[in-house]
Amino acid sequence: MDFQHFWAQGDLVSHGVALMLGLLSVLSWAIIGTRLVRQWRLARSLDGSLEAFWAAPTLEQAVDVMGEKDASGVFAGMARTALHLHTQHVRRLDQGIASGLSASEMLTRGLRNYMVQAQARIENGLTFLASVGSTAPFIGLLGTVWGIYHALLGLAGSHQVVLDQVAGPVGEALIMTAAGLFVAIPAVLAYNALTRANRLTVAYLDGFAHDLHAYLTTGARLHLVKAA
Repeated sequence: MDFQHFWAQGDLVSHGVALMLGLLSVLSWAIIGTRLVRQWRLARSLDGSLEAFWAAPTLEQAVDVMGEKDASGVFAGMARTALHLHTQHVRRLDQGIASGLSASEMLTRGLRNYMVQAQARIENGLTFLASVGSTAPFIGLLGTVWGIYHALLGLAGSHQVVLDQVAGPVGEALIMTAAGLFVAIPAVLAYNALTRANRLTVAYLDGFAHDLHAYLTTGARLHLVKAA
């Protein structure tokens, strides 16, 4: 019994289920690999980048240092956003209904919007992994049920049925269940691991946002030259 024999014994439904499971597996592993690389970059960004940021003499230099050390760009993006908002407030360049906001309110609004966008980027692909983990076993089970039904139809006209005639088709049908679990288990494990890692990253990002807000509203101020 090999894959070629299994494929030859199947019909359109079993072929479709097998192709669907194969596609889900390829997409899942692609997302897992991409997310692991991004998580590795985030972990590297946390290693000394925050300390280097606060050790810089000015905010502009701190943003530059963060940009060099932050391989992911998440924390450096927040630092650049805070610098831009602070500069914009000091130079009174903000027009419209936001022009009446205080420095604290403007920073809160801008950093909150950045947090939402950054969290959406960090969690990109997790919904697909969760969907694969919950549906792949049922897709494999559908292939198994259909395979057993197809095998029993083939034995319907036989006057004498022996064990070998039943064991082969049923065993081939059960491969679909195993394939569904093979697709679902890595997706579930990766989803749990990435979700935990993302929670830690968001917690660090939230703490960095609060520190930036406190520095720019109550701590030392960056000396900025107003636009002419």
